[in-house]
Amino acid sequence: MRATLLASLAGYAGAALSASVLLSGGTIIAFDEDSKFLNVIRDGALLVTDDRIAGLFDEANPKDIPADTEIVDCTHKIITPGFIDTHRHGWQTAFKTLGSNTTLADYFLTWSSPAAGHLFAAEDVYDGQLAGLLEAINAGVTTTLDHAHTMWSTDRAEAGLEASIESGARVVWAPAIDPTPNYPFADQIKDWKRWNKRAFPNDLVTLGIAYDAWDIGAPENTLAVAKLIKDAKPAVLTIHWLGGVWPIDSSPALVHSYGVLNTSTAVVFSHGAGITAASADLLRSTNQFLSITPESEMHYGHGHTFSHHILEQAALGVDTHLTFSTDMITQARLWLQRTRSRLFDEVLNHWDIPAKNPMSVNQAFLLATRQGGLALRRPDLGIIRVGAKADLVVFNGRSPSLLGWADPVAAVILHANVGDIDHVLVDGQFRKRDGKLTYEKYPELVDSFLKSAERIRRKALERPEPVADGDVLWGGGTEVDVIRGEGTGYGPLFRDTGDKTSAKAAAGEKHDEL
Repeated sequence: MRATLLASLAGYAGAALSASVLLSGGTIIAFDEDSKFLNVIRDGALLVTDDRIAGLFDEANPKDIPADTEIVDCTHKIITPGFIDTHRHGWQTAFKTLGSNTTLADYFLTWSSPAAGHLFAAEDVYDGQLAGLLEAINAGVTTTLDHAHTMWSTDRAEAGLEASIESGARVVWAPAIDPTPNYPFADQIKDWKRWNKRAFPNDLVTLGIAYDAWDIGAPENTLAVAKLIKDAKPAVLTIHWLGGVWPIDSSPALVHSYGVLNTSTAVVFSHGAGITAASADLLRSTNQFLSITPESEMHYGHGHTFSHHILEQAALGVDTHLTFSTDMITQARLWLQRTRSRLFDEVLNHWDIPAKNPMSVNQAFLLATRQGGLALRRPDLGIIRVGAKADLVVFNGRSPSLLGWADPVAAVILHANVGDIDHVLVDGQFRKRDGKLTYEKYPELVDSFLKSAERIRRKALERPEPVADGDVLWGGGTEVDVIRGEGTGYGPLFRDTGDKTSAKAAAGEKHDEL
């Protein structure tokens, strides 16, 4: 396995040339603490000193900046805070494109941690986590809450932690404590306590906890996790919870009964599509948050029932690399338009014509930035203001997709893409510069990751296809087609195993789900 207990981020050549950097001449989407809203500064400047935003100016070339300040020309560019992903599973990067048509039942039976963990060695976890986090940085995601359900063994769990440290991203690494064959619950708790005592080389990686078995786990285990949270006070606890028709109940009310919502720990419930009014009120009263993963909620059929009613206690996430990219711009755009569509339908269903738009681009922008910081109880993240962490993204306003913009917020939310991002700073250091990652060892990682992913993919696709047990909870559904004629069906999945005979056979078969 890779060397552990890293003393530094050895893979980076991206440190600033001086203690201060001035991003000069850009349009800055800042945040005004007095009005509690966005404040656009045009043709201004932003001073970074060490890891913090030290100054905001309404002119491109301010006086009285430190003598050794490096000047970075940002004329015609848009400067935003770094985007925050409040729910993802980085280890699944190796599964990219394999779950394009999956349902949640398929996911559980084929790609989830219990179903797929045996495919991974420690070095596979390391490569996937590191590659995924660098993909996130490339997309302007500077902070990630990683629900790390790779607790299959000590070495495989630690590999995800080491990769998080090496990435240079800001990561809340939350190992998912869950009894696993050959890795007992007591050993997982022991390892977590050991990790909690560890001195990390910087403040970018924070230890959290993930726990999902509030209603289905052994009572003594759940009580032990609740005690650990109250005693150790981890920064973040994250929990999968869907609500509505979905059968597993890790609801705010149940978690609250264990006394962990009114602690200093930030609690992030992921998904929550079927949230009730009572659960929403409980999140508000305890200042805990929901992580909405827009593409995942739509792809897996989680639903969009009530979660738009609690956006003031919500942030956004990606979920899994199995099916989605790590692009938070896309997640914000999808949630904006999905919410608009849903609320417009309520009006149209009464044979009325909508008189106003129910959600703004400003709100979508805040969900992908400041709201993520608040969900993690880090008000210094996801915003541009003096004193905040210097986690920043610089968009090229002269790129083909942004050319001609007038409103910088609308430009980012509705027109920008990852290719428009010139620079990304995390903690004041360039992690992407002039359109390229500054991670020096990226070519070596690419080679190692591709070998790992190919090996995992081959083993995954050679497994017998799982058969659902026919439970009525997983019944129903239909297919649509865009091709005329009989027997066209869904079409095959083009998932190369390296076996040309199998590939040719698959191309002639009608897809019948996983």
